[in-house]
Amino acid sequence: MALWQEWWVWVFAGIGLVVLEVIVPGYIFLGFAIGVAVTGLLIVLGLVGASLPVLILIAAVLSLVAWLGLRRVFGLRGRQVKIWHRDINDEP
Repeated sequence: MALWQEWWVWVFAGIGLVVLEVIVPGYIFLGFAIGVAVTGLLIVLGLVGASLPVLILIAAVLSLVAWLGLRRVFGLRGRQVKIWHRDINDEP
């Protein structure tokens, strides 16, 4: 079995991308980290056991879906400015 077919390689690559996201913030690497980690999860579940190009394609598609989901949940719309209505230091 080749190294790229091992689930732990993909999970550790995802963890490495999360660490890189912490060092270089901006929600760039977080989508990739989620996609790569889910690819590792699919390998451990036995749903995927293909060649390297197919695994990279699966990781890329999952990363795109994760990035779009993160963008939808956490991203601002267009040139919208985030407005805070309540300060955490205000009394309840």
